[in-house]
Amino acid sequence: MGDIVVVRHGQTEWSATGRHTSVTDLDLTPEGEDRARALSRAFVTAAFVAVVSSPRRRAQRTAELAGLTVTTVDADVVEWDYGAYEGRTTAEIRAERPGWDLWSDGCPGGETPQHVTDRLDRFLSRLAPMLVLGDVAVVGHGHASRALAARWLGEPVTFGARLSLDTATLSVLGHEHDRPSIRTWNSPVH
Repeated sequence: MGDIVVVRHGQTEWSATGRHTSVTDLDLTPEGEDRARALSRAFVTAAFVAVVSSPRRRAQRTAELAGLTVTTVDADVVEWDYGAYEGRTTAEIRAERPGWDLWSDGCPGGETPQHVTDRLDRFLSRLAPMLVLGDVAVVGHGHASRALAARWLGEPVTFGARLSLDTATLSVLGHEHDRPSIRTWNSPVH
């Protein structure tokens, strides 16, 4: 059984300032491009049966700079839809709505934790036959990738709140004694 190599996209202006970014299609910053290029060192000897990317420009550009050839663009790996909270920071949201938590509350006009669970479970079901053939790279986003790891482990998406994930990092979801596991998490490439 292959591994899922999760690649979080490089830095954008909004990720650098903590603004929630889902549907807004931003370019990488110069630093984001540099760190995305650095990811290519991790893929020199890698062989993937598929490279799946979010349709967002920041994910596809990260894949390109990292030397990955995207074989499938899949809308089920887009970032959590923040709805009315798009472009806002957690501090700004909590100033209006004290105690708000993305992982349990979701976003008005956007996705709930159940919506995210449903689409990532759908995605993992489609990935299963590919993993029989080997490793698959998934180039995506912060919150959605954290939720993907939670669902891989069979945990509720709220478990993703406990997994920090920086831009332009690699994580590996695999198996330990036939059980889904996290083999590597939030690893930068220098």
